[in-house]
Order: sequence, then C-alpha cells, then structure tokens
Amino acid sequence: MSFGVRLARSRPMRLLGSIALKCWAFSGVYLLLCFFLYWLYGGVLAFFLLCFATTGILYHREDQLLYHPEMPAHSRVYVPAPSIFSLPYQSIYTKSGDGTMLHMFFISQPENRMKNVPTILFFHGNAGNMGHRLQNILGLYYNVQCNILMLEYRGYGLSQGSPSEEGLYMDAQAGINYLSTRTDINTNEIIVFGRSLGGAVAIDLAMKEENSRRIWCLILENTFTSIPDMAALFLKSKFLQHLPLFVYKNKYLSILKVRSIIVPTLFISGLADTLVPPRMMQDLYKTCRSGHKRLLPVAGGTHNETWCQPGYYQHICAFLTELRENPPLRVASSHWHIDDI
Repeated sequence: MSFGVRLARSRPMRLLGSIALKCWAFSGVYLLLCFFLYWLYGGVLAFFLLCFATTGILYHREDQLLYHPEMPAHSRVYVPAPSIFSLPYQSIYTKSGDGTMLHMFFISQPENRMKNVPTILFFHGNAGNMGHRLQNILGLYYNVQCNILMLEYRGYGLSQGSPSEEGLYMDAQAGINYLSTRTDINTNEIIVFGRSLGGAVAIDLAMKEENSRRIWCLILENTFTSIPDMAALFLKSKFLQHLPLFVYKNKYLSILKVRSIIVPTLFISGLADTLVPPRMMQDLYKTCRSGHKRLLPVAGGTHNETWCQPGYYQHICAFLTELRENPPLRVASSHWHIDDI
C-alpha cells in the first residue's frame, strides 16, 4: 500500500478523533456547569420540592385535621337523645342536595305554642355529634322559649357520608329547606345559630340572597375568620399567610362572606376563648354589613362553654326582643363573588 493511500485513510480518522475530542471537552464543561448550578441552586430547588411535597400531604390530610366526628369515642354510633333531658323531640332524616342522608332532632315547644315562638336552626362545632350539645339546647329551650332543629353534618353521628366544606354547606341548606316545609312553626322567625365551625357554616348559609329572606336573624358564637388564618395561628408561621388559597382544601372564608350578610346578627364572643382568638370575632363584627348587628363580649367565656356564663340567655332574649320592637328595614343586598377579591 502506497504512502499516499495510507495518508488518505488516516485523514478521516483524525477528523473523527478531533470531533470526539471537542465533544468530550464540551461535555466536560457542560457537566462542570451542571455541578456548579446544582451547588448554587440545588438547596433552593430541594427546599421548593420539600415544600411542594409537604403541602401536598397536608392538603390530603386537612379533613383529618379539621373534622373530628369520632371524638369522643363511639360518637358515630351513639347520639344522646333529647329525651335524656325530658325534651319532646322528633328524630328526622332528610336528604342533602347530593342525596346524602342526614340525621336531625326537632325539639318543639308545646303544640299550642309552637307557632308563637321562634325556631333555631343549630349548627354545632367540628367534634362529636349534636347530642353532645343537649345541655346548651336545654338552656335555649327554656330560656329563649323556642323550637330547635339540631342538624348533624354528613359524616357526623348517624348522618351518612364524609365531611367536606361544600358538603356542610349543602347540609345547612337542607336544614333551612326542611324548616320551610313545616306548617306548624312560625317561618317568619327562623334563627340560624352557629358555634365555632358551625359559625362558618351559618355565615355561608345566611349570605345567600335566597336564604336572607327566610332568616329572621343570625347568631354567631366563637367562630373564626378563615381556615388559613387559623392554620397560621396554630402553626405559628407567617409563611402560611402568604400561601395561595388553592393549597387549602378547606377554606371557610367567613371574613369575606360576612360582608354579604344583611340579616340582623348577634356576635357572641367568649373573652377566655383560647382556641379561636376573640379578635377574630371582632374582625367579623366590624366587617359585617348588616344594618342591625351587635357584639356581645362574655367575660370568662371559653370556646365551648360560653353559654355557661351568667346572663348568656338573657342577652340573647334581649337581642330578639329588640328585633321585635324595632324591626330592621330589609334592604336588597349587593352580592359579590369571592373570586373577584
């Protein structure tokens, strides 16, 4: 083989070798750049990935953190009946908007007085069942002289389903719809009462224009401004205040919804409440646009036992008497959407 032929064949090999060398050099620089960027930004990336994973886990566990229908034990199978306090009652089942079967107690005044007294639609807190509130109901029955419909949310007591924010709103609607069908009560004096989580449910019900015509007045006790506000309070983290709303499965944005309330509203705030800060009740009161609203601070009132304080029922009666003697002028509400905020 001549020298010229060998030289001709070696040129492509040198060309390929040169290209491979340049590629290897470029790859080395690229890998070095990757390591440098990871060293510079890897911690930030890992932090964001950790936050993403944590919020995802919390999102799916929010229901377990908020709703406690099995506290105390056996709350899902045993619901104390009003008969233990010798209260006359009916055990009623009704369907929510999505077909979920709900359990309720209707506690009535004597037949000759049923139509002459107001009727309370009672929404309880996030733990136990409605039977655990019967001592408070006993006080309302005799002191306020009223009928009472106790509604048990889905997933609580003997009601079917699992609790959720939209589900509880539907259940509340089912409760007021049921009262509207009764001919043996005064449907012009329906009081919606909500304590703690029940207050958020009551606000959502009362803010709807079609319901504001049915509700005589609203009573809110020791309820919160929103779940994001409560999360920031419990976890003591300002970071949570800056998270977008979509990371919260349950929001209960009462501080926004209360702006649409036009029915007369009584805010009962236990000043010894260590679960929901009294300032939240003050914020709700200030934000509410009702033309007839009252804030009742109760010294010594704790989150679940404010009703045990002296004068509790007398103040409620005074508020109702005031409404009868000076009926507030009902005006059309200007409703808006939370999405517009």
